Amino acid sequence: MSAELRVTASLSIPQSEIELRTSRSSGPGGQHANVTASLSDFQRARLLARAGPRVVAVAQDERSQTRNRELALARLGERLARALVVPKRRRPTRPTKASRERRLQAKRRGAERKRARRPPEDGS
Repeated sequence: MSAELRVTASLSIPQSEIELRTSRSSGPGGQHANVTASLSDFQRARLLARAGPRVVAVAQDERSQTRNRELALARLGERLARALVVPKRRRPTRPTKASRERRLQAKRRGAERKRARRPPEDGS
């Protein structure tokens, strides 16, 4: 097993900072991996905000404890990577002149359709 868990291209967590717990049978307390430190202050704050103070990955898919450990570490890495992603900021845009015109045309068509449903007015 490698000495570090690769989370992103620029972030890896030493195995010494990951706590692994195993059990011989499925049920409570299966395969857990918890992360503690080795993050920048920004990353740590982001992880705490998005994932909480304790990140847990459970794997009970395989019969082999070694394989379950690998799966749990892979899931832990994926979970940490997802929590560290900073979404792109949306740049506000304005509606185009054509889209405004299409919206107004649709409103006119809707109003005309409703007007056509009305009973005829008396012309007397």
